[in-house]
Amino acid sequence: PVLDTEDAWVSVEGPVSIVELALEQKRIHYPLVEHQFVLCALLYAIMRLSLKGVKPLSLFDSKGKNAFFKDLTSIQLLPSGDMDPNVLSIRQQFLLKVVSAAVQTLCSSQKDREVSEEEYFPFEKGKNWPTLAADLAQYLQISEDLVRRHYVCELYSYGMDHLGEE
Repeated sequence: PVLDTEDAWVSVEGPVSIVELALEQKRIHYPLVEHQFVLCALLYAIMRLSLKGVKPLSLFDSKGKNAFFKDLTSIQLLPSGDMDPNVLSIRQQFLLKVVSAAVQTLCSSQKDREVSEEEYFPFEKGKNWPTLAADLAQYLQISEDLVRRHYVCELYSYGMDHLGEE
């Protein structure tokens, strides 16, 4: 971009402006940022839903693991469309586990104290864990329909038929 400056500002001495510093920064490789976001979302789900026995890096292939430790401005080889079936199976099991844990947490809290999801997760208003799992399914190359069907089955199994019908 072209920065037009007035003549009065040309002779000013001092530190470099923040705009000039921003323009000198390297461009970020956005797919790598998305890749980091997926890892953060997975880690947050593991922590928030207290999932035990999950190894987060096992959800990624070797290219995906290597990309985590690179500079965000570098262009890295990210996982392609062809994935190892074992990794896909582990991803699918993880997403289904997230949905099950979210429904179990919600149902047990509502039965115990008759509280809503917003009250149980006070800092996460509007956070719908099954929807997040379905969104992550896109990034992890898992069928969203599979995750949504599992969510409906979980709702029915916990007696939340009115939500399952929706």
